[in-house]
Amino acid sequence: MTFPGLILRNLWSKKARSIGLASAVAFAVMTVVTLDVTSSGLERSAAAIISVGKADITVAQKSTADLLASTIDRGEFNRLKRIPGVASAVGVLVETEHINASNPVFVEIGINPEDLAAFGVRVVAGRSYAPTAAHEVMLGWQASSNLGLNVGSIFRANGTWNRVVGLFSTGNSFGDSGAMFPLPAIQGYNRVPGIVTLVFVKDKAGVSATTVAQRIEYNLPELTTIRTASQFGRADRTLLYLQAAVNGSTVLAVLIGAVIVGNTMLLTLIERTREFGLLRAVGWTRRRTVSLLLGESLLVALLGAGLGVGLSFMVTTILTHLPVLAGILHPNFTASAFMRALFTALVMTLVGSLYPTIRAIRLSPLKAISYE
Repeated sequence: MTFPGLILRNLWSKKARSIGLASAVAFAVMTVVTLDVTSSGLERSAAAIISVGKADITVAQKSTADLLASTIDRGEFNRLKRIPGVASAVGVLVETEHINASNPVFVEIGINPEDLAAFGVRVVAGRSYAPTAAHEVMLGWQASSNLGLNVGSIFRANGTWNRVVGLFSTGNSFGDSGAMFPLPAIQGYNRVPGIVTLVFVKDKAGVSATTVAQRIEYNLPELTTIRTASQFGRADRTLLYLQAAVNGSTVLAVLIGAVIVGNTMLLTLIERTREFGLLRAVGWTRRRTVSLLLGESLLVALLGAGLGVGLSFMVTTILTHLPVLAGILHPNFTASAFMRALFTALVMTLVGSLYPTIRAIRLSPLKAISYE
């Protein structure tokens, strides 16, 4: 019998124990991967938000519980525009609203019509709204398709009616799935006069974004700058906490899983004491014995990792269809999620099998054969 065949035979002969070990690994992997893909989904949404404006720097209030809770008043906005190196600054108010079951988190952006071009908005049908219009709106082309509305239709939002005067495209699926209102109108709807959520900044030629960002944070310490999705936690503490939870859950899963694997492997070692004694007696070296035990552990780890990723996919699919999370949770299965799954499975099984393996190679063949 080949060495890999012996590993498979050993695992198959103790099917219940092998399944139990693989299930423990799978549960740990499922927990870690589910948190990871959820966090990654939020980061992707964050990247979509900050890329809508096609700016060099996005400015928000520092350390808010939610990015959309960021508030920048008129005074801060005017000071920001005067900072050396700032070529243009576009302030927008971002809100969300439940439109219907298919659009539970519909994005609404308030922006002045003169800033649309700088914001990367291209009107593809109809016209732009007037600067102070109270009942005019533009829909993203994707939102128009989703809602079945076109130029001239009535769009009901913010507790009032709004006539669709145009359709726009930003080249960004996040922006194209929402609506745009005159900034004073949406500020009035939400009773936040003079307030914007985010400011999208473009640098002057020859001035680096890093330099401008440092100047903004120095002159306006209550605000923070974001240039990449990885910096999103500066403004949104929820994502920061979730990322910490992902890392913490990985460590916890490894520790708890290692204890479970270690106990199970130790019981297996006690049951197989005579087997190891016979193998040593017929000429097996310590290295070969270690290879057998580690081979069994690695195979269990790989099976558990695959099963765990599958369970994570199933769990996240169910979660995304729950009414309370529909439109909010967007899992993102990235390469890092699969690497984290493999890392968790391998480390917990290898750490867990370390002590039983040491015990196995220290067995005396004569004592092991006579073990009852």
